[in-house]
Amino acid sequence: TAIKAAVLIQRWYRRYMARIEIRRRYTWSIFQSIEYAGEQDQLQLSSFFTFMLDNFTHLGGASPDLISQFLETTSDPMKEEGRAAKYEKIEVPDSYPGPRLSFPLTVAHTNALLTAFKQQQQQLHARYVLQLLHETKKFLKKLPNIIHLSTSYTKEITICGDLHGKLDDLLLIFYKNGLPSTENPYVFNGDFVDRGKKSVEIIIILFAFLLLYPNDMHLNRGNHEDHIMNLRYGFTKEVMQKYRSHGREILLLLQDVFSLLPLATIIDNKVLIVHGGISDMTDLDYLASIERHRFKSALRPPRMSIDSSQDKGRRQTKGQLPAQSSDGHRSISTRFSSNHLVKQSSGALSSSSSSSLSSSIPESRRMSDIQEKDTSMTSNGRHQLHHRSISPTGILEVPFLDSNVTITPRVPSWEEMEWKQIVDLLWSDPKNQNGCTPNSFRGGGCYFGPDVTLRLLKKYQLKMLIRSHECKQEGYELCHDGQVITIFSASNYYEEGSNRGAYIKLGPDLVPRFFQYQVSKFTRRMTLQQRVSVAEGSALKSLQEKLYAHRSELIAAFKQHDISSTGKWHSSNVLEDYRTVSTSDWASAVESVLRLDLPWRTLRSRLVRLAPDGSVEYMSCFEDLHMGQPIKEVTPSLVETLYRYRTDLEIIFNMIDKDHSGLISMEEFRQTWRLFSSHLHTHVDDAAIDDLARSIDFNKDGSIDFNEFLEAFRVVHKLDSKEKH
Repeated sequence: TAIKAAVLIQRWYRRYMARIEIRRRYTWSIFQSIEYAGEQDQLQLSSFFTFMLDNFTHLGGASPDLISQFLETTSDPMKEEGRAAKYEKIEVPDSYPGPRLSFPLTVAHTNALLTAFKQQQQQLHARYVLQLLHETKKFLKKLPNIIHLSTSYTKEITICGDLHGKLDDLLLIFYKNGLPSTENPYVFNGDFVDRGKKSVEIIIILFAFLLLYPNDMHLNRGNHEDHIMNLRYGFTKEVMQKYRSHGREILLLLQDVFSLLPLATIIDNKVLIVHGGISDMTDLDYLASIERHRFKSALRPPRMSIDSSQDKGRRQTKGQLPAQSSDGHRSISTRFSSNHLVKQSSGALSSSSSSSLSSSIPESRRMSDIQEKDTSMTSNGRHQLHHRSISPTGILEVPFLDSNVTITPRVPSWEEMEWKQIVDLLWSDPKNQNGCTPNSFRGGGCYFGPDVTLRLLKKYQLKMLIRSHECKQEGYELCHDGQVITIFSASNYYEEGSNRGAYIKLGPDLVPRFFQYQVSKFTRRMTLQQRVSVAEGSALKSLQEKLYAHRSELIAAFKQHDISSTGKWHSSNVLEDYRTVSTSDWASAVESVLRLDLPWRTLRSRLVRLAPDGSVEYMSCFEDLHMGQPIKEVTPSLVETLYRYRTDLEIIFNMIDKDHSGLISMEEFRQTWRLFSSHLHTHVDDAAIDDLARSIDFNKDGSIDFNEFLEAFRVVHKLDSKEKH
């Protein structure tokens, strides 16, 4: 009897753990899919901005100054020193209670910074921030693109992954592993900023230790060390909130500093450390020769005028551009962007782009199809790209604010080829299958298989590749037969208890040792089921909001499957009686619209109500959601558009709102909307925009509080509303 009872308990426990694991896995899939979908949106928006800058500023038409003020790289960080003297004019009052820095820095300075940030005291004064950034910039100029380290001078080197503004994780790493020093060197592998609320404090600490221990503190660039990414993911907003008077100066200096960060680190000539990954075109010798400071944003290829189709003034490079891979997986020509938008017969926007950026976005999410290109080698050893234009005339039609302009396609520049090398290093992810394919989930970089890894390691006589860029539940993950290691150091990245953080220690034997941790005041007290439930609830809320944002498209897709139903539809897409479709049809319809590659059948019971016969009452997935403060003057279709693209709209607004006051004039609002509607290629009557602007000018002072405007287009969960009341 005792044995039977033990067997029954064991079976029950295994089933219980299996159910927990299923919930944990689909929760993780939801978080990652929504995160990568957001990155695709950012790449698409940035592709549009790039197109506007590269073309319309040269056509004598309306120059998009609101874009250029944020995206244009007007200064060369290797030569421009005009910002250096500005910080000297800033006075620090005697009443300032925070840390005071003087250069060169000492251990006392770094200790003061750590203490102040740990105790959440006053922010470091803007004068010291600017001086620290200036000194960091001067130091980074001297560094090569690829840093070479050796374990012969020390016992072990510590390697950390993404921190993403999570200061508590950085402080815990220092507590467990010790502060950086000559005896305790560190490599931080990019993505120090964005998402978290303490990005400013993190870069101050990292840059301070970099200056204090220049031979023992090493920082690689990540894909978020990019001023365009910072617009969407919070770092720009954080800087402006913490340093209103000098925020813009700090941001401009950070553009230079980020562009000067090294691209890779190699330990003992055996271990390659990059932020994202590699591709079948990655050439370390060629990367070593690139002038990295010219690429202030990996989302923005080097600007070249339309006249550059003749490739005038192409820079002589030290390295040899890598030729096509021996296995013929992919030619170099398919991976460079001409960044033109194409107006197809359907009227939708299209952009010919590289497989490393917008061309890899799934058809439902990207602005364009890819313009095909061929490549051949010229007599001087460089690649000449030949375009096979989609248009039979070879002319690209470009829609812009009701105007059509024709632009002849140009040959991608040598600078763009260098840019692509950097994009792959910062954005790529490993996959289990052989080959190298566009990274369709992120929309940037590529997926590289075990064969690509093996080929690169063999070519450069390396032992392993350490990269970051992806959140892992345990903080790290091995793939490609242990030759690729992913390390991620931001715990609780998606939600409290969602994942651990980790770091690696490498000694002379080059055998990695992993150390895990989790910053939390509450997680330790929670059971496994409670931790999974909290993360699951957060993920499902985000997914429900995604469903609501695509409500019209989903309803149209459901209608196509709900052929036999006899209920009545109203013009407002509201159903009198609940309609049902089969589970298979429901899952197919949702995936066709959202393209998140999620286990919809498994998620069915968590998102919709089921009929007695097991079919799906599909309208029930919208029941628990409603808009926060609906504005009468806005039509339902416009409300949905505003909600779906509210982040893009906010980015455009932030470009216009130069002082980050949160207020813009009526004309600036119209300018924001015109650019926004041009990005989406949707036409909204000017009168409708004026009505909308007047309706949200609540105090009739001619200015619009944009934060209040965005709040009106925020989805509210009904259960949350009930809890508040």
